[in-house]
Amino acid sequence: MAATTAFVLFLLCVSHFSWVSAKGGFTIDLIHRDSPRSPFYNPSETPSQRLKNAFHRSFGRLSHVNPTASSSVAQPNQAESTIINNRGEYLMELSIGTPPVPIKAIADTGSDLIWTQCKPCVDCYTQTDPIFDPSKSSTYKTIPCASNQCTELKGKCPTAGNGSSSACPYEVNYGDQSHTIGDIAVDTLTLASTTGRDVSFPKIIIGCGHDNAGTFDKNGSGIVGLGGGDESLITQLSTSIDGKFSYCLVPFASEGDQTSKLNFGDTAVVSGTGVVSTPIVQDQTKKTFFFLTLDAISVGNTKIPFSSSSSSPSGDGNIIIDSGTTLTILEQSFYSNLEDAVDKVVGRERTFIPGIPMSLCYTVSLSEELKVPNITVNFSGADVELEPKNTFVRVSDEAVCFAFAPSQSLSIYGNLAQAGFVVGYDLKKKTVSFKRTDCTKV
Repeated sequence: MAATTAFVLFLLCVSHFSWVSAKGGFTIDLIHRDSPRSPFYNPSETPSQRLKNAFHRSFGRLSHVNPTASSSVAQPNQAESTIINNRGEYLMELSIGTPPVPIKAIADTGSDLIWTQCKPCVDCYTQTDPIFDPSKSSTYKTIPCASNQCTELKGKCPTAGNGSSSACPYEVNYGDQSHTIGDIAVDTLTLASTTGRDVSFPKIIIGCGHDNAGTFDKNGSGIVGLGGGDESLITQLSTSIDGKFSYCLVPFASEGDQTSKLNFGDTAVVSGTGVVSTPIVQDQTKKTFFFLTLDAISVGNTKIPFSSSSSSPSGDGNIIIDSGTTLTILEQSFYSNLEDAVDKVVGRERTFIPGIPMSLCYTVSLSEELKVPNITVNFSGADVELEPKNTFVRVSDEAVCFAFAPSQSLSIYGNLAQAGFVVGYDLKKKTVSFKRTDCTKV
């Protein structure tokens, strides 16, 4: 969920954790929205209905990342919590304040600010959990308008001499016209521990939202930004986690009761046989997003060079990697060439599936097996060999579709292509690494 903010957050503090060897890391569960373990699970929906919803959320996600885009069709104190996929995003179970108040917030790789709905509400959307009351937290502290910190945050304060002692206000507007308005503050963020004891993260910069509206779900209480910007959770914890995090996503069709994992610190290191790495390309005007360089995609022995209108003159940084987007979305001209190459190898009659936003589908019964080409994503310095479950998905008992789709302007490497890999981010080395793994056993 990309944000256009009314301020630029400057990193004011780095949390100092209360456990020994914080860089030893911690792990969070990731639970798919459509898993039976998810509170969003709807047993009345068929698998194909869930898939259709997920595919359409991919294009909703595209509008979050780029509002102008359109589609064509174990350490001693390891911390853990639950994250639940919600409309292509993840809900993270955590607590804020002292004493800790449990909330569920979207863990969003496409934004940075950490915020939750707060009392008193000027205009809050309906949520299932109680709304956070900052007056009852002994560790909650607003940043005053008169402070240098608020100036660095570019808070929208009243004119000088009028309300300078009030809290530093923020406003964030998202690409889907959702918004949050409130006070910038610091408070303690708490996760459960694998030892059974809670682990606290003091002095985390948060937004306390008093006016929040848009497409937010009642099961969520706000957003935890996991992007690359200064105010994101990743950046605020950067020193303590040594700039490392990773995830391993269980394939969509096989998740069931299985959970995926999100790791931080030493537990996020991706190593061993089969690891390939590619540079993260930083865009200072879009620090939130993790850009990679896609050189080509190979279909069998045919390598299709990638060209992009949105990359730099050198061609670097032409695709965003995003765990919150289901499909892999590619710029139209390149996608057309890729689709033609794949269709040629499959060599059977195509079909149209109503309600499915993919153009390359085939009639394939449950007893049949589709001839799927070998597809390799050729990132700069890293050839990622995909399996059939990464490239084709069954959308009904009678049909399967290519899990890639076209866009007019922006390319996103989605989570179906990432499933079955440990995907590790090292922000010190500025790399993303991939390693084929059975994520059900991680």
